[in-house]
Amino acid sequence: MSFAMGTIKLERVVCLGMVMMAVGVSAQEKPSVNLAPSKMSKLGTVDPRFVSYNVEMVEVTGGRFWKPYKSNVAGHDAAKSNTTPDANQQVGENAGRPAIDLSNPRLRELAEALGPAYVRVSGSWANSTYFQDDDLPALKEPPKGFRGVLTGAEWKGVIDFARAVNAKLVTSVAISPGARDMSGVWTPDQAKALFDYTKSIGGSIAATEFMNEPTFPGPGGAPKGYDAAAFAKDVKAFEPFLRNELPSTIFLGPGSIGEGSSLMPGGATMKLALNTDQIMEATGPVFDAFSYHFYASVSNRCGGRTTVAQGLTTDWLDRTIAGEAFYAAARDKYFPGKPIWLTETAEAACGGDQLAGQFVDSFRYLNQLGILAQKGVQAVMHNTLASSDYGFLNEETYEPRPDYWMALLWKRTMDAVVLDPGATGGPSLRIYAQCMKGHKGGVTLLAMNIDPKQEQTLTIPLSADRYTLTAPDLTSITVLLNGVALQAGQDGTLPEIKGQRVKPGALELAPASITFLTVPSARNAGCM
Repeated sequence: MSFAMGTIKLERVVCLGMVMMAVGVSAQEKPSVNLAPSKMSKLGTVDPRFVSYNVEMVEVTGGRFWKPYKSNVAGHDAAKSNTTPDANQQVGENAGRPAIDLSNPRLRELAEALGPAYVRVSGSWANSTYFQDDDLPALKEPPKGFRGVLTGAEWKGVIDFARAVNAKLVTSVAISPGARDMSGVWTPDQAKALFDYTKSIGGSIAATEFMNEPTFPGPGGAPKGYDAAAFAKDVKAFEPFLRNELPSTIFLGPGSIGEGSSLMPGGATMKLALNTDQIMEATGPVFDAFSYHFYASVSNRCGGRTTVAQGLTTDWLDRTIAGEAFYAAARDKYFPGKPIWLTETAEAACGGDQLAGQFVDSFRYLNQLGILAQKGVQAVMHNTLASSDYGFLNEETYEPRPDYWMALLWKRTMDAVVLDPGATGGPSLRIYAQCMKGHKGGVTLLAMNIDPKQEQTLTIPLSADRYTLTAPDLTSITVLLNGVALQAGQDGTLPEIKGQRVKPGALELAPASITFLTVPSARNAGCM
């Protein structure tokens, strides 16, 4: 009896093997990436607030900003952009929106889950926003030389929000004609009023840039004819003022954008009024850390043509490498050894495409985090927390979008020590590794199968907890964790984030899937 059963089993195995050989996918021939978490070497460390985000100044004050493609927010349609600019005109195609409610309990609950983080309140609007240092209602029109008004109550809302969600504040100051004397010389009056008020209410500013994006000074509200010499003159006035007023605040700069890779369709070159070499040669090494901004493209609002199919291509995913390489080289040239920060980034400039809020963008976002952590970038500030299509959260409902869940899984599983995974999975499998959050000696692996049709296989020698993220399709706003949809409660409470225990051996990675693997028993020396 037992012999007969054994014969049947053997015949089944032989038949299965013949079928597999017939289609050319023998189990022995199927490629697998072997990982050794215990032996992965340490590459470096990132800031514990590595995963961070922006709340644009115009969100705080209200004004004209990028309207989501599908939105009930009052304002002009993106397609109807030939409207008369008002006092709060932002560059490009945009639409009016009310101020964000930073006291909203659901928003705070969801933001707190991403702590510790940096929250950067800046953007082009900050360059020309007047700080109204009194208790009166907001001015109906900004003073001459400004394009927006920030009240003390609104800024207090920012300070209170940062405190409530375990975020440290990053900002910049006004540099428009209104922040200058009759001779056009920048004065610290507005910056001092903002800094003094911040201190008076128990707030603090962890880091600041002088201005937002000096490579685009005109659209950013700088005086006409603003050049590298003018920027250097301003910075050399601001730097000693900052050291005196906020001696522990990190001075970031220059905050350039638009270099290293093309944002425009077809690889067209963007015309920059200034470039980083001109800026840095004029200023010298005055900054504590080098900051830059990066977008892989512009959104459809500004002429971009990024498609869902592009979202899983190596060309698209690797654009972040070109941007970092350009600005890291500038850092090395002008002040080597200083930290580098990416203070603004997302799927596309001009508010993001619709795909910025879909599952397909999760691959770009996590790939960017993995690459930049390996290269020593200290902080990556996603634009935005809850505005337009590129927000972590839907701006009307604060419903988490896919990138939010990716940021949350990174926060829950990744520590600050970055490891060399020691293996690559070829063009279709991206692998990153860092020490495991909360487990001495543990390792967290991130494996992304960017092939939309074929499975990938990796092998690990230890038991792990598996967190696999998939979606019904690439355009979905729903994310499945190990097959179960992730959804936040109306009060912002999060579902249980629990992994599936897997044994040592081969793991199949589904097409277009993202998997975090936590290996608490790795006993990696760099994580002890």
